[in-house]
Amino acid sequence: MFITFEGIEGSGKSTQVKLLKAALEKIHFDVESTREPGWGRVGSLIRKIILDYDDIEIEPITELSLFCADRAQHVQEFIKPKLSQGKIVLCDRFYDSTIAYQGYGRGLDPEMVKKLGFGAALGIIPTVTFLIDISVNTALSRIIERPGRNRIDDESFEFHSRVRKSYLSLHNKQPNRICLIDGEKDIDSVQSEIRRTLRNRFSIFKRLDKLG
Repeated sequence: MFITFEGIEGSGKSTQVKLLKAALEKIHFDVESTREPGWGRVGSLIRKIILDYDDIEIEPITELSLFCADRAQHVQEFIKPKLSQGKIVLCDRFYDSTIAYQGYGRGLDPEMVKKLGFGAALGIIPTVTFLIDISVNTALSRIIERPGRNRIDDESFEFHSRVRKSYLSLHNKQPNRICLIDGEKDIDSVQSEIRRTLRNRFSIFKRLDKLG
């Protein structure tokens, strides 16, 4: 099973990935967690180029290509093998991020972005996606307080607004796959909602009841 987490910067999705992984391991599921961009040697290099080097001007189409290159390598070398082994894979961002950030945030042709983003996924589709939604004002207030901000963190209010609007549109078009979670709530409440959704949708997760 492939479970992805999406949201604008500061939404808390990375924290929720860690909490869910720990919860599933506690009830003896075989779980792997990963992220995009940045898995493996190739991904680490791409992540640095995209996010960390402020002195490099990256064209939107170049940024899109780098994200897709990262994904193709990630899927082929990590995600597909782990899924083939019967593991549950939790991923912090996947192709919905590409549509939201490069398609709408950067203003590239959405259809082109979708084709490239899906193509780089090599046929892998998330079983379920948790979209942790917060307001842009909340996002920016959280980003300011955290260390190690990157290039995308420092984008404008308008940019983050376009990304959020795109995410909500994706949810409206695919409500069966993309589950909207209120990220304005406290961390434990968000995690409880994620677990409740998994219990209700998939019988294999009924054991999560034991964790409350």
